[in-house]
Amino acid sequence: MTGGKSTLQAIVPQDAEGWRLDRALAAALPTLSRERLKALISSGQVSNETGTLARDPAMKVGPGARFAVTVPAPTPAHNEAQNIPLTIVYEDEHLIVIDKPAGLVVHPAAGNFDGTLVNALLHHCKGSLSGIGGVERPGIVHRIDKDTSGLMIAAKTDPAHVGLAAQFAKHSIDRRYKALVAGVPRPAGGTIDAPLARSAVNRKKIAIVADGRGKRAVTHYSTIAPLKTAAFVECRLETGRTHQVRVHMASIGHPLLGDPVYGRVRPEHRELLNRLDFKRQALHAARLGFVHPVTSATLCFDSEIPADMHELFSELTDMMV
Repeated sequence: MTGGKSTLQAIVPQDAEGWRLDRALAAALPTLSRERLKALISSGQVSNETGTLARDPAMKVGPGARFAVTVPAPTPAHNEAQNIPLTIVYEDEHLIVIDKPAGLVVHPAAGNFDGTLVNALLHHCKGSLSGIGGVERPGIVHRIDKDTSGLMIAAKTDPAHVGLAAQFAKHSIDRRYKALVAGVPRPAGGTIDAPLARSAVNRKKIAIVADGRGKRAVTHYSTIAPLKTAAFVECRLETGRTHQVRVHMASIGHPLLGDPVYGRVRPEHRELLNRLDFKRQALHAARLGFVHPVTSATLCFDSEIPADMHELFSELTDMMV
């Protein structure tokens, strides 16, 4: 490594007859994604055995061909690294799983440029991020709302980012949420299959749409504990759309308790929520299961509901006596 750069030697695999250069290099260098290699090729960072630059990602290569790939040091992220405490559930050189508290924004955006999960990960993972797309940053492959608590995963390397993103796109991730909802669902379990899109009336809200604009969204729900005026439910996501659980449960008449956007506070809950100062949707990402994108190991993590939801559940249970 010189000047912050590293040079990797790649030999085209024997079964790569007629492959594109970017595909062949991705097979030879699994630590780099194909998109990252395309960018390196186009920017003059790849040369053949004679030292000639190979600038066309689509050029055909033959088995045994040798290339040198220069990888610049990751450029610093624009966001500031901040020492924000995190609950780490699992971590290795490729990825990290955290248990996010309610109130923590995932990604910097207008109104929240710091104090986010990304800022916290930049501090925690300093020196171990290999550069997602050439930038030293964690790969956020999914998000949960600011006021939703629970399990999230972030990639630390390009291959992990690509592999996890593919699993989310295929909806093969096991994602289960625990929620407290108004009323008791009848039947106790079922499937909500209703497409979601940004509301045409209020752009800050998501709505069920029937005009072809929406993306398919499927939620399987089951009642864990029926209470007097509410229920403790589990929602398993077949898809993972923005606000999916909140919108779907509200659509069948059982909005999440405390939801300021999709729920209407019932009189029997108003005093309780105010007394407990419970001002968020009662939703927790309780399970996250996936295949490790590098080792292929099957991983599954569970998280207990946080103290505020546990207290709300206990109070609702006492109301049954």
